Amino acid sequence: MLDLIECGPDALAAVRALMAEADAGQNADAIVPADTALNAPIPAPRKNVLCVGRNYAEHIAEGDRAQKQNVGVTEYPVFFTKPPTAVVPPGGDILIFPTVSTNIDYEVELAVVIGTAGRNITKADAMAHVFGYTILNDISARDIQRRHGGQYFKGKGLDGSCPIGPWIVTADEIGDPHDLNIGLTVNGEQRQDGTTKDMIFDVPTLIASLSEGMTLEPGDIIATGTPSGVGYAMEPPQFLKNGDRIVCAISGIGTLSNTVRTV
Repeated sequence: MLDLIECGPDALAAVRALMAEADAGQNADAIVPADTALNAPIPAPRKNVLCVGRNYAEHIAEGDRAQKQNVGVTEYPVFFTKPPTAVVPPGGDILIFPTVSTNIDYEVELAVVIGTAGRNITKADAMAHVFGYTILNDISARDIQRRHGGQYFKGKGLDGSCPIGPWIVTADEIGDPHDLNIGLTVNGEQRQDGTTKDMIFDVPTLIASLSEGMTLEPGDIIATGTPSGVGYAMEPPQFLKNGDRIVCAISGIGTLSNTVRTV
């Protein structure tokens, strides 16, 4: 996939031609059986996954209530990262390490995949750098976040904390990434139910801000934040436990399903 993204529009056109032959029955080797187990679309990102915190107003409000604080909306985007070792495929296990954390939470997010490299990208040019979109579940160890002074990296960087998938939908197939339904269920119970139109900082703003003095490269993944409904903000808090089934859904992309496993 990284090679395909780096090779640009001509390579993507060649893949589409192969799939057209498959649809016409001329190239059976290009057909993927329905029961094929999928890997993460980019199973080994070359860099950390880039993430955005506090990008939906209702999520900010619920977090402030739960933590008895009043940070509110920030003037600039809040960024953190998740290491490549955190990536989990569709159907893979979300890991819980009980001796490390007992407050494991979920966050469904629209993820942007960069297609064309750039630095100091303007908002006006930002969307031309997008290859496509996928779903990401930003699994978070809330107690670790608090333990380390509220910073995000350690609490969001554990192994098994970054399910991604089920595939990348190319940018031309998504009319408006800011008008997608986004939600998450735990064991069939709806926990998150929102729309990407509620993002505080939209995709062009995030790309422009991230690329200031820092090169974004083909295959870079940007998770754009989560709507309200996270477990730690519920009364009482509802953290993930062994055997829970988490399903993330974004319209136009599909669903990403994973199961929690204690190790």
